[in-house]
Amino acid sequence: MAIRNIRELGDDILRKHCREVREVTPKIQELIDDMYDTMYEAMGVGLAAPQVGILKRIVVIDTDGHPYTMINPRILETAGEQDGSEGCLSVPGKAGNVKRPNYVKAEAYDENMERYEVEAEGLLARAICHELDHLDGKLYVDLVEGELYDVETGDDEE
Repeated sequence: MAIRNIRELGDDILRKHCREVREVTPKIQELIDDMYDTMYEAMGVGLAAPQVGILKRIVVIDTDGHPYTMINPRILETAGEQDGSEGCLSVPGKAGNVKRPNYVKAEAYDENMERYEVEAEGLLARAICHELDHLDGKLYVDLVEGELYDVETGDDEE
């Protein structure tokens, strides 16, 4: 497993549409493992494949110690609204206010290509929406109400 470079705002790959995954090959499994390592190393709660330069419909999310590998995910249902601060590993040191659904029901495939559904509220719902947007070339900065603002990244603690 390895830490991959996270692509940052301005990199064209972040604006591209990702391709579906047809099977989990050893190379895809290695990508998923690396994505978890990269996300945890960067202290993030989610990471999409295009953020590490791969145009595949894969995201990994862990908001509370329960990791989700989501292959070919799609949102089935949303409800409610939450308004809150959002950041992104591809936009380091910045955050902005974004409205998202408070409830999300999504389907995806796991690493064995078995379909599953997840129902989420709060932060997990926000993370699912945020990461799935990446797969279609959308970034949270497109949805920010008001201005982006500076946040501490924790880099000086190393």
